Amino acid sequence: MFDLTSAPSTDPSILYRSRDELYATDMLIAALKGLDFFTWLNEHSGSLASISAGLGLHARPVDVMTTLFVSMGLLERDGELLQTSGVAREHLVTGSPWYLGPYFPRLTDRPIAEDLLRVLQTGQPANFASRKDESDWHRAMETEAFAEEFLAAMDCRGLFTAQALAKNLDLTPHRRLLDIGGGSGIYACSFAAHFAHLRASVLEKSPVDRVTRRSIERRGFSDRVDVIAADMFADDLPNGYDVHLYSNVLHDWDEDIVRRLLDASAAALDPGSAIIIHDAFLNADKTGPLEMAAYSVLLMHVTQGRCYSTAEMGTWLREAGFSDATLVPSAVGRSALLARR
Repeated sequence: MFDLTSAPSTDPSILYRSRDELYATDMLIAALKGLDFFTWLNEHSGSLASISAGLGLHARPVDVMTTLFVSMGLLERDGELLQTSGVAREHLVTGSPWYLGPYFPRLTDRPIAEDLLRVLQTGQPANFASRKDESDWHRAMETEAFAEEFLAAMDCRGLFTAQALAKNLDLTPHRRLLDIGGGSGIYACSFAAHFAHLRASVLEKSPVDRVTRRSIERRGFSDRVDVIAADMFADDLPNGYDVHLYSNVLHDWDEDIVRRLLDASAAALDPGSAIIIHDAFLNADKTGPLEMAAYSVLLMHVTQGRCYSTAEMGTWLREAGFSDATLVPSAVGRSALLARR
């Protein structure tokens, strides 16, 4: 049986970044060739709300797009004001002698860029990986075959990041962990491997729960990690746990749903319990890091969410009744906010 407390002997970070940043260039193409965004913004510097209204776009994807461009040095942020940088004015604004627009491909040559433009215009996620025969990620997960495929991808990433996070956490005061939307159960199993006293449950809706059970059984953790078939939106979270984990879950949902889930955890946890939000966080002022801003584009394409900043998540945790949030690193740019009920 593979040892879930072990780490690889080499650093795969460049490989993770290659995948995480896959859609960032398509976002630039969508903005440049689909919107002539930098020319427009050069004449209409403004807030996120005024940009969205002026271009007839939705706020969530515009937030993702502008955060990426700030991280790339193409926009400058001064409080609420967003404006073009010197690089953008010289190379991305129509009419400049150094304009690079013709150097980039047409939208019709880039299906992901076309889909990103539609997400900006509609606010709705695209089909998973822009597959013409597939639904968006949320609906696709309702089929067991797709759930198996998707969880396999998340499981191989979690194999690396879960052990890194577990090594930086102290869960010795806790006895029962609820891994909400825990996918394959890799985090619950890894935490159980690192903390021999810990018992865990993975909460997943059907049909994902069947894939979860098989994965936990293959890893040999069925005696310490069980599965609860429930819908985190429709069902109350179960009592009897003293730590909740959301790993790579909240970034799939828009702000109102994130806050609803945090409120549900606060209602189910007793005082003194803990919550762990493990995710791909932006820094507090949303100027980077670039790899997380780029990953947020991928999330925007296929989910209803995006990457959130540590400041945004910290505020929502406090408003839900959690305190003493501290940042705990894991791996490949990910980290966790650990807070107390």
